[in-house]
Amino acid sequence: MTKNTRRLVGFTLAVLVCAGAQAATINTTLTVTNATGSISTAITFSGRATLTGGIGSGTFSATLSIGTAISGPFTITLDSGDKITGTLTVSTPSPLTGSATVTGGTGAYANATGSFPTLTGSLSIGLNTTLTFSGAGTITTGGGGPTGPTGPSGPPAPTITDVLDAASYTKNIAQGSIFVVKGTNMSGSGLTQFGFPLPTSSGASTGNVKITFTPLTGGTGTDSYLVYLYNQGGVNQLAAVLPSTLAAGSYNVTVTNNGTASAPFAATVVQRKIGLITADSSGTGLAVIQNYISASQLDIDRFTTFASGGYTFSPSKPSQVLIAWATGMGPVTGGDNTASPGFDFTKNGVNVQVIVGGRTIAPLYAGRAPGLAGADQINFQLPADVPTGCIVSFQVSVNGALSNPSFIAIAPDANSTTCVQPGFTASQLQQFDQQGGSYTVGSFSLSQISETVPQIGTIKVDSAYGQFIRFTGFQLAGLAQYQSQNSTSGSCIVSHYVSSSNQPAVATVTSTGLDAGAVTLNGPAGSNLTNQPFTQDSKSNGYSITLGTEGLPISTGINAKLVAGTYTVAGAGGKDVGKFNASVTLGTPLTVTGGLPSVVNRGSGLPLAWTGGNASDLVEIFGAAATATGSGSNAVYDTWSFVCTTTAGAGGFTVPSSILNQLPAVAASDLTAGKGYGFLEVISGVNSTFDAPLVAGGHIDAGVFLALVGTGTTPAYQ
Repeated sequence: MTKNTRRLVGFTLAVLVCAGAQAATINTTLTVTNATGSISTAITFSGRATLTGGIGSGTFSATLSIGTAISGPFTITLDSGDKITGTLTVSTPSPLTGSATVTGGTGAYANATGSFPTLTGSLSIGLNTTLTFSGAGTITTGGGGPTGPTGPSGPPAPTITDVLDAASYTKNIAQGSIFVVKGTNMSGSGLTQFGFPLPTSSGASTGNVKITFTPLTGGTGTDSYLVYLYNQGGVNQLAAVLPSTLAAGSYNVTVTNNGTASAPFAATVVQRKIGLITADSSGTGLAVIQNYISASQLDIDRFTTFASGGYTFSPSKPSQVLIAWATGMGPVTGGDNTASPGFDFTKNGVNVQVIVGGRTIAPLYAGRAPGLAGADQINFQLPADVPTGCIVSFQVSVNGALSNPSFIAIAPDANSTTCVQPGFTASQLQQFDQQGGSYTVGSFSLSQISETVPQIGTIKVDSAYGQFIRFTGFQLAGLAQYQSQNSTSGSCIVSHYVSSSNQPAVATVTSTGLDAGAVTLNGPAGSNLTNQPFTQDSKSNGYSITLGTEGLPISTGINAKLVAGTYTVAGAGGKDVGKFNASVTLGTPLTVTGGLPSVVNRGSGLPLAWTGGNASDLVEIFGAAATATGSGSNAVYDTWSFVCTTTAGAGGFTVPSSILNQLPAVAASDLTAGKGYGFLEVISGVNSTFDAPLVAGGHIDAGVFLALVGTGTTPAYQ
């Protein structure tokens, strides 16, 4: 093994161990089906609920008051006897939208907290009142878990809260891959790492810890190969390699510590599930990429060029050979607990593709990293005309299944030492790289989107949202709506991205929401907005108001609407952000002459005309067409989209055929059959900037208050 390879191995193991800093939180989906209710001064419901992530099922009960929102306390009494309590709020009765917060419980969920920010379903109020909803969220236990059967003087039993892959931190574990188990009481304090051959038990000095997968149908359990035990700073996490020989299927996972086994936790084993390792071990954002400089130098991909801690860093360059790091490419023969000699999946019937900025690249090598266990590396060469920038989209496809979305930094040419990102100076990018700099943004928006719904007519959905967010350079893609720009024509930009049913095309981001205290919204006469408080999400610190949906036969939200005039947001100040004010003036909305078409002819230009608005208002025309292969959770969407910008005073705009021809054909029959989708939207907006102080000192880096009004439809593209 060369010195360079040893450094490579050490770097990769360090990245994997950094995963120990992830918070131990149960990612779960709450589903309540056909809970029946009775109406008096409030609506009292009861029914069945299920929570994924190993929590289980139980009885749901709630008492909801009817006011500007339908809201009240709920209790889920699990079949185990433990309880989860909180508050449920329904913003729109039918179709239902809402949210829930977890504020406590009993047993394993004593002092629990959590949030389900987006619930959808149905609420029927009448002689037969029923409630159905579902939504994803998180529950953080408060330390009141089971204490185990070992007696008053014995240690508490281990508790598992999640089993995830060690790269994207999502469910389903691939054969031969590295995974993590999150929980409590699973190992002694501190960090213990294991060398080759990786053991299935940690040994007597560390509690004989082991992780066992037992088929749900019963039978003999299989122990995994331990990589590390981590228990410090309030986080308890184990990492291990799943044997390649373990058959795909459903399993109960248990952790044994000092002879006491945890309750089983349900997990699924799959043959392959590629997960890219990311720079901050969050599963999102900047990917771990190494740039080949020479046989003795591999730079780690960053925004600027520098050296630190014995490593060298630089942005990738067009035509350069790169190495991406991952886990989950699939099983191999010859064992998983020793240093791999290497195994190229592309030479063994597996189709691996690298997708950079929408460009598909065949890898030079895609397989087990020599010298490691469970880790995969993908070697590939960037094309000379690759899209460049600091947040170029990056994914890997294995037999058509996509990795977690991420991004990489690519300099404009071989002589550049810095990537280029509009809105950021080289000095700011350098601060992100070398000093762990962050960027704080305040953003508030008002939006009204119109669409014609069959059997109802035209509806207008009015809403208000805002948030103060702090993010690091590793999550810089959070500022971009799209990560790749493949071609431009005049004032239009075309983007290409690939997504799947369970993996989005644009990288999700990990950021910190800041508390700004109570925030209110005031509007002009006719808006019905006077000192209207925003609802603050307890987890994300996001601020929202469902103003209303115009055109529905029932009242929704707070029965407010967006009309022309001046709107003001006022913040009282909180623990992170001080007192602030922001305002924006909304003119009359655009009226698209003749409405939007149901069919877009790609071979001809798309002429659009409108009236209304302020002459200087920004107008954005957005369209997208996608073709789908596969179905259900295996569906993969190849999407091309365009954005054209102009001003309201222009009175119209023609999207050129050169832009439309880059979108795939999607027939009306494809839309109804789920073989693709189309979208077209025209929105106009005004924005103003604002400033806000930070309690810790200084001010936010940028603040914008945006008002958007538009209309959309789902056309075919032919």
